Amino acid sequence: MPKTDTFQDLSLNPPPNNQDLWRWLYTELRAAILDGRLKSGTRLPSTRSLADQYQLSRGTVVTAFDQLQAEGYTSTEVGSGTYVTLGLPDRAMKAIPTRNTPNLPPSRAKVSKRTRAMLKDVHVLPTSHSIGKAFRSFEPAIDLFPTELWARVAARVLRHAPRSLYGHGSATGYQPLRRVIAEYIGSSRGVHCTAEQIVVTSGAQQALDLISRLLLDPGDQVWMEDPGYSGAWQTLRAAGARIVPVPIDSEGLNVTAARKLAPQAKIVYCTPANQFPLGITMSAERRVELLHWASTAGAWIIEDEYDAEYRYFGRPVAALQSLDQSGSVIYVGTFTKMLFNALRIGFLVLPPRLVEIFEAARTFVDRHPPTLDQAILAEFISEGHFHQHVRKMRQTYAERMSVLKESALAHLSDQLDVVDAAAGMRTIAWLKTQKTSISDKTAAQRATKLGLEVLPLSTFALKHTTKPALILGFAGCNPAELRRGISVLATALRTSTN
Repeated sequence: MPKTDTFQDLSLNPPPNNQDLWRWLYTELRAAILDGRLKSGTRLPSTRSLADQYQLSRGTVVTAFDQLQAEGYTSTEVGSGTYVTLGLPDRAMKAIPTRNTPNLPPSRAKVSKRTRAMLKDVHVLPTSHSIGKAFRSFEPAIDLFPTELWARVAARVLRHAPRSLYGHGSATGYQPLRRVIAEYIGSSRGVHCTAEQIVVTSGAQQALDLISRLLLDPGDQVWMEDPGYSGAWQTLRAAGARIVPVPIDSEGLNVTAARKLAPQAKIVYCTPANQFPLGITMSAERRVELLHWASTAGAWIIEDEYDAEYRYFGRPVAALQSLDQSGSVIYVGTFTKMLFNALRIGFLVLPPRLVEIFEAARTFVDRHPPTLDQAILAEFISEGHFHQHVRKMRQTYAERMSVLKESALAHLSDQLDVVDAAAGMRTIAWLKTQKTSISDKTAAQRATKLGLEVLPLSTFALKHTTKPALILGFAGCNPAELRRGISVLATALRTSTN
């Protein structure tokens, strides 16, 4: 076998200042093996001679050799030395360059028309690099989440989890989690269901995507609250739906207007407990009217209740699903806004006749949600931690809403009319047009330039115009940040009127 006493011909790069010496030597030797400078069967110099050659400690060289052997690049024969392994798998997997590669023009392959239409209105959410920023609308109080408690529950679950939890999970979700979800929404929201009617999803957005794929044909009409949640109408439109914007009045979605606009609609999307973004609660009469229409028209109702738990005054309103006698309502919930954004666990409550269909479809979407995460959440809920956290957040959010309202009255009463939100994690601040002549989009842009996260109401309108307003999130912002945000917003609006 070929032998080498030194590496004078290998041209090893000098070690960088910010890298461990053993890792530098390991990386250089590995590269020499993979590109063929050190061929299979070559015996490496002794650790002592390498240490002398590169002025390293012998322990550094031994560590590099041990790592190469652990990864299969070398093998050691007692009394003989260390050799480059024959038939390295990494080399076998490397692509072989094709000689005389033709000079081809750039590919003319295109994405589908459906994709182009789908991406037209999509805004990709940025990665969170901070928390608690004024006035972020879709973030709970991450600063107050009991991370140490969650970590203890997670550690215990992982220590005692049976090996079966590391295999394939159920397409409908972890059964103990489905059971505690059914119990919770039954007591808190009046939802009538069993665990078998629940399908666990990767957040509410995937729930909407599954509904769109399975219950809509291209060209089907869908009633959509206007203004309404853009994530919903983007998903529905991506499935080929024809979105029918329906106006909102003081009782919620205007069913009479919707029936005139599209009597043959196949789906209606609504947020009856806390209408997004106006915060209106759908009246009892309107709920009955909507259910009657869906039953007679053979249509589905998507009831989205992602923040209905947070109600600050008045009696909690039971879910629309609790009144459904025909099996027309599909209830969508999520733990993302209840606990923390990174927890991508939501759920669907389906009429019994849809469960098998959704279970089958789940197998070709993503097989099943992550089972271990579900097991941790199930334990967190069953031990009472979830209920305790929600109660605490309900009080905290009410206090933060009061801080926002009081601060706005003190500094912006002549320019903004901030609604005292009855529920949810954000509120509407109506621009007083007699004092502010700019649009809500312009006001939001100027606030954004000053470091705030403000959304204009008009962004969520499809057809029906509303008075200009800003959407201000308060749940994820501590009182000091809310006060600072109001001060900065006052500067932005004063600048706009000068």
